[in-house]
Amino acid sequence: MSATIVGVDVGGTFTDLFCYDEAAGRFRTAKVPSNRGDEAVGFLEGLKSFGPVAQLASVVHGTTVGTNALLERKGARVGLITTRGFRDVLEMRRRDRLHTWGLWGDFLPVVDRDMRLEVAERTLADGSIRAAVDPAEVQAAVRQLIEKGAEALAIVFINAYANPANEQAALAAARAVWPGETLACSSQILPEIREFERTSTTALNAYLQPVVGSYLGKLDAALAGEGFGGRFHIVQSNGGVMSTATARRLPVRTALSGPAAGVIAAAAIAREAGFPDVITGDLGGTSFDVSLVVGAARRWRRRPPSISAWSSVRR
Repeated sequence: MSATIVGVDVGGTFTDLFCYDEAAGRFRTAKVPSNRGDEAVGFLEGLKSFGPVAQLASVVHGTTVGTNALLERKGARVGLITTRGFRDVLEMRRRDRLHTWGLWGDFLPVVDRDMRLEVAERTLADGSIRAAVDPAEVQAAVRQLIEKGAEALAIVFINAYANPANEQAALAAARAVWPGETLACSSQILPEIREFERTSTTALNAYLQPVVGSYLGKLDAALAGEGFGGRFHIVQSNGGVMSTATARRLPVRTALSGPAAGVIAAAAIAREAGFPDVITGDLGGTSFDVSLVVGAARRWRRRPPSISAWSSVRR
């Protein structure tokens, strides 16, 4: 069996590849232009530079598709169904401002206000259900969002982290009328306390799902067309990896996929060079990503290095 692993970083301008032959202990690199709109072209071109794609054991991919979609505001048109009275959670946020009651600053949610609809349901903080959701009302809201041009659907009910029953019932009702698989509820994405965090994460997941899902679908098909039977993994925002099936279902986890891969590699190199504290910079065609790695050598054996600061700035 082949022991060749290839790491691929598809950026806005170039696709960079690193090929490591474990058996021989050797590596090679390649760089090809990215094909915006159909990144699978550059992806395959780079892989073929190392030989037949079918002979590769594993491909690990760090992608900036989700990152760029967020920075450039090129995600899907999202529809959000939420508990009556909680339509504006995305705009109210946590009220963590210098002047709590002031109205300074601009903030544009990824879900337009007219695409956020409310239904009557209520789950209390202890998980008990005061008002069950009405499937017919949910389906009426879904149809309204479809008419408005929604490409992805997010369902977020208050306190769903304590009891997801109403959300799951709403999701089942929505599936009956929603075309496709680009829908999810918050208890599937981030079943944790705090309404803004759960709502925003679920909304961003929906915002990226058609974009990232379509992209990864093309890559899967391209690899299959070349007879690739190895493992194809996507780098997560925390530096770990996941399957393409998981990435298509939870694309929000790829928001810092490309930058994360660079940070993990830089931390490892810094550790070997004897520098436990480093600042890394990743200047790409769309954004400039900077991170601060603290104590890489001291902490690497127990867990990945501590990334205490991480920012991405659009160029």
